[in-house]
Amino acid sequence: MNNNLIAVFKKIVGETYVLTSKEDLLSYGYDATPGFFHLPATVIIPENTGQVSQVMAIANKEKIPVYVRGAGTNLSAGTVPTQGGIVLLMTRMNRIIEVDTENLVAVAEPGVVVSDLNKIVEQSGLIYPPDPGTVTTATLGGTVAENSGGLRGLKYGVTKHYVMGLEVVLADGRIMNTGGKNVKDVAGYDLTKLFTGAEGTLCVITKIIVKLVPAPETRKSMMAIFNNLDNAGNSIASIIANKIIPATLEIMDNATIRTVEDYAHVGLPVNAEAVLLIEVDGIPAVVEKEAAKVLEVLKANKADEIRVAKDTADRDKIWAARRAALPALAKLRPTTFVEDATVPRSKVPDMIRAINEIAAKYKVRIGTFGHAGDGNMHPTLVCDIRDKEEMERVYKAMDEIFATAIKLGGTLSGEHGIGLGKLRYMEDQFGPVGMEVMRTIKKALDPNGILNPGKLVGEC
Repeated sequence: MNNNLIAVFKKIVGETYVLTSKEDLLSYGYDATPGFFHLPATVIIPENTGQVSQVMAIANKEKIPVYVRGAGTNLSAGTVPTQGGIVLLMTRMNRIIEVDTENLVAVAEPGVVVSDLNKIVEQSGLIYPPDPGTVTTATLGGTVAENSGGLRGLKYGVTKHYVMGLEVVLADGRIMNTGGKNVKDVAGYDLTKLFTGAEGTLCVITKIIVKLVPAPETRKSMMAIFNNLDNAGNSIASIIANKIIPATLEIMDNATIRTVEDYAHVGLPVNAEAVLLIEVDGIPAVVEKEAAKVLEVLKANKADEIRVAKDTADRDKIWAARRAALPALAKLRPTTFVEDATVPRSKVPDMIRAINEIAAKYKVRIGTFGHAGDGNMHPTLVCDIRDKEEMERVYKAMDEIFATAIKLGGTLSGEHGIGLGKLRYMEDQFGPVGMEVMRTIKKALDPNGILNPGKLVGEC
């Protein structure tokens, strides 16, 4: 990128907010996905929508690739600047513009950290339900771009269920608004949903209107221990069949249980085939009724042991075990791949068994945990990316994991997105016609292909 363009960008956003030194750029050449790195030409940190618009207009005219970035916690290489160009860092746009308690919405900029939004809305007795594992660092814009989920996804849904409207800047710099505060709005194409989960390939998100819900009055948590994987799977299906939708219904396999216990010493049963971690929430009478029914279902499906949290300390201990799954596994080896193949919930036991067989077949260490209630599994492969022979086995194992998910009627991603990491599997799920339709949309909105080029749908 020539010095004249750099000077123009500095004039737009301020000299301090255009980074060009190699030392500064190194931090923005990768995200949380192992194995992907490329140095950008520059990092631009805008303060407002007008600045984003000016930067995009120039980038489009000069055909410079633009990679929109939040906290960089994404797990599919979605923000890696694979063709250099501009990393558009949105963390400076971090204002919570409004909390509208009459309409139960909040309006915020994309750089707002999700947990910070919740701290503010909790003061009004409300919550913003999406809660990705990186909730204390992930930005709102990033979670919208990735359509993130989290532990509460079973009952409360994922990000797209809470995005009511957006302000976006298109590839050529034009600014547009979609949706709004209306509870019902069926006018025209649903562009809000189109941009949510588009992984920065269609626009730059500059303002977000999100739906809020009343915070639950109370909650009850429990852990069910199973020495038989099928009994755990039957319990998952039976809880839902009994018309109970827990706020959270998580699973950990034996490899994960052992690793977490060694790491956190929270009293997990290391010989169990699986544990289910369950929480119901709502008004006290409903919580007691649903918790009693869940206990009945677990006993009917031969849970070997059930532990019910007696107080907040007990509850925190249960969820500390689940939150420790990823850091515990990551500690084992230098490199950690956290995948998120998703299957129908009835296929969860089949998927876990298949992952265990794949791990043995390729001699790869895999711990599986995830959101059992919605079938979103996180097979986590720990390895050393410097070992070429091992990595050949790791990538073969990944290929088979995603092929198995699709074979079981599942999908490549429940919440981590596609980016570059899973791009090679996309046609297996969508077929050539589906891919062509998505590429047609991409070409229509970004004819020069400057927005996150090569990601999600590949080169157009």
